Amino acid sequence: MNEQYLNVFLEEAKEHILSLNQDLLELEASPEGYVVDEIFRSAHTLKGMSGTMGFNKISQITHEMENLLQEIRSGNMTITPEIIDTLLEATDVLESFVNTIAETGEEGKQDIKSILNKLKRSDLTYISNEQNDTQLQEHHGFNEYEGRLINQALEKQLYVWKIIIKLQKECLLKSARAFLVFKTLENFGDIIKTEPPVQDIEDEKFDSEFTLFIVTSENRENIKVALESISELESIVIEPVNKVEGDEKKQINRETKTDDNSSNSQHFNKTMKMTKTIRVDINRLDKLMNLVSELIIIKTRLEGLNQDSDIQKKREALEYLERITSSLHDAVMKVRMVPIENVFNRFPRVVHDLSRDLSKDISLTIEGAETELDRTIIDEIGDPLIHLIRNAADHGIESPEERIQNGKPEKGNIKLKAYHDGNNVVIEVGDDGKGIDVEKIKEKALQNGLLDQSKQTNLKQSELLSFLFEPGFSTKGQVTGVSGRGVGLDVVKTKIESLGGNIEIKTAKNVGTTFTIKLPLTLAIIQALMVMVGDEKYAIPLDAIKETVIISVSDIKKVQHNEVILLRGNVIPIVRLYNVLDIEKTSSDLESLTLVIVRKGDRDVGLAVDNLIGQQEIVIKSLGDYLKNIKFIAGATILGDGKVALILDTNALI
Repeated sequence: MNEQYLNVFLEEAKEHILSLNQDLLELEASPEGYVVDEIFRSAHTLKGMSGTMGFNKISQITHEMENLLQEIRSGNMTITPEIIDTLLEATDVLESFVNTIAETGEEGKQDIKSILNKLKRSDLTYISNEQNDTQLQEHHGFNEYEGRLINQALEKQLYVWKIIIKLQKECLLKSARAFLVFKTLENFGDIIKTEPPVQDIEDEKFDSEFTLFIVTSENRENIKVALESISELESIVIEPVNKVEGDEKKQINRETKTDDNSSNSQHFNKTMKMTKTIRVDINRLDKLMNLVSELIIIKTRLEGLNQDSDIQKKREALEYLERITSSLHDAVMKVRMVPIENVFNRFPRVVHDLSRDLSKDISLTIEGAETELDRTIIDEIGDPLIHLIRNAADHGIESPEERIQNGKPEKGNIKLKAYHDGNNVVIEVGDDGKGIDVEKIKEKALQNGLLDQSKQTNLKQSELLSFLFEPGFSTKGQVTGVSGRGVGLDVVKTKIESLGGNIEIKTAKNVGTTFTIKLPLTLAIIQALMVMVGDEKYAIPLDAIKETVIISVSDIKKVQHNEVILLRGNVIPIVRLYNVLDIEKTSSDLESLTLVIVRKGDRDVGLAVDNLIGQQEIVIKSLGDYLKNIKFIAGATILGDGKVALILDTNALI
């Protein structure tokens, strides 16, 4: 199988599965006709794609999903929680197949009889809607929903075209030709009805003619030109469809809320204004980023040249080069930046399933989904956020009965929020649950030997909460399928710190808990302070630095054998980098000490260095797999003179 086509299939299949999850949850919350159409369209497209690629199991499942959805669309079936659960389960099976294909290139041997039987089951509730349908038979056989949809489109100054396609007699693959017609028309708008039904057209249960009804903003001529490019079409007839006159009383009774009209209108607007996007291979972007890296290295090298002749020209050249590199850097970063909604969109389904598993009523609120973050960070942040959401649902949100007793709404809420803060992105995962029991953490820390009995009274709340990030630490007495093993938050912390970020906790009893994650916008190019430790140059990321100070050695105090200084009323421990990094000390100055004060959460630490060189824009280079686990080192950068400087991992030093 051609790998190029397989990659395209996997990308599009993942998008359709994400759409299925979102639309099914929306359908469960508010059963609207257009949502059913969206679900049907995703299943239909996935069916066509998988059939073309030879993935028959996916094709069979989506075919049965179509049959079930068609019954709902035609008004023969009511939407029940059982139907939603069955369709969600089918979507999970599809996702597992797509993941297997991504790993092995094949569907695998997973049995699909169970899910097919659930989709085919005969005990689903059907309703009779014959009376309403007969009201509109005289208008191309439109049912009540289709008639209302057409009227709303016409009110919005959209066109509704009836398109009659007649195939040539010698056309051998009628369904394939019809598929091309469908794909062409879907670029212009929404196909709301076909005669005969879509399934009959796919199964070639028609002679040589079929009819489609499309809602679009395009005029007749543009559509006809596009269709005429398809071969083996004998004739194309495009006619306007006028307002459908049905039984107004019945329509009013069915429309229980005026918001329904606005929802459908918004759906049309969304369809017509959909922006075109293009996928860019991340490897190509990485090559482009490497070119930017080389430009920045050259710029740094030019700055280091002797200024003994043509000083003005060199200065102008440097300024020009700096403008170019900055512009190129910004342009590349914008291409690499993707909205965090690509991650957030997974979580409504996660919360929906957790609500069922834990027998709790939980809603999810998402803010700032449009916030952009570097693609490399987007790919890594999903798993830590899932851990935090599962913790919020299991540990934080109380049972409905407990919430009512505490005077809270029965439904708990998990809030996911993202926003920019300078050169960082902040992600907050909060809940309105019972909060974290700090006393229970203290007990568990004493029990696990993490805390001295003598020190327990002097600890701040933030210091006690930091124990939650210790491996194997859990305050949950009973292990469940969701949590309790103590393997969640330490993984979260490790992953976030590996991305150059940090995590903090704020909690209040019976009010809730919020985890705040702070991440750099990008992992490629950063501002850093260059320092000397012994004969070696090191880079400290500027985002982590609070200030730099020079202190007198006589101001250094000892607390439990550790060096500290008192700076503006705060006790700050000192870390001598030449000891930590095992570097021979060369400085002979015994009277003063240069400190770089770095911050992690609400803790400050002074890193003792020999000399400050200055601020510089650096390009982060990975140390590779062999050296990636070196403690205290986050990466390396190439300096203007071609030498390599290591970048310090301040999170590991604190």
